[in-house]
Amino acid sequence: MEAPAAPRWTTLPAVERRVLGVLIEKAKTTPDAYPMTLNSARTGCNQKSNRSPQMELDEEQVFDALTSLRKRGVVSLIEGSGRVDKFRHLAYEWLAVDKHGLAVMAELLLRGAQTMGELRTRASRMESIRDQDALRPIIEALRTANLLVFIARPGRAGLVTHNLYEPQELERICRDEGGTVRQGAAADDIDDAPASAAPSSGAGHSSAPPSAPMRPTHQAEPENDGLRELLRELQTQVDELRGRVEDLEQQVRG
Repeated sequence: MEAPAAPRWTTLPAVERRVLGVLIEKAKTTPDAYPMTLNSARTGCNQKSNRSPQMELDEEQVFDALTSLRKRGVVSLIEGSGRVDKFRHLAYEWLAVDKHGLAVMAELLLRGAQTMGELRTRASRMESIRDQDALRPIIEALRTANLLVFIARPGRAGLVTHNLYEPQELERICRDEGGTVRQGAAADDIDDAPASAAPSSGAGHSSAPPSAPMRPTHQAEPENDGLRELLRELQTQVDELRGRVEDLEQQVRG
């Protein structure tokens, strides 16, 4: 049996990542409006939902990104005889992934670092991923291919992000998130449960009597963490609804 082709992916600048993410997303969510024109690609890059960070790209910036992506072999031009030119992605071959892996990569390209729970919910709008157990082997396959990295955050849920950042970008993201890249971690190790704090160096050596009961403010901290996660989940669902509305509007406009 013939061995699968080796992936051809490389790191990408931010605008090229956004453009590629949009092409993948729209191919899956609005196939009737795909391949995409230059104008529709720009609209997709600048839409307010399902995007982080927000961008305000002009037509020239998007065209330059598409031109660069074509040179990299990840986008192709479909010349319209007498009609407008359109663009399609070649990301399946470029990344050497399947449809679920591509959906996950698209979400990460469009929004950056996310928790496993957020990622499953968001990627499911493109390909069905029924639960966390279904997501883990997808994440593990992408990690093995070096397409993903895990960011551990002490006391908070770990994050997953793509590995297509340019040099120094990942370091900045880790600083912003207060975390560190976790080398060699598996998907089971980076679930939505907060990372445990490291034990103090004196643990197990003290002969002091048991401490007094925790104050109510300390007991409330896990509950507050749960509320924050719930709010993030609700915001994710609102974003998904907004994205679907924008996709429908784009289809109506043609």
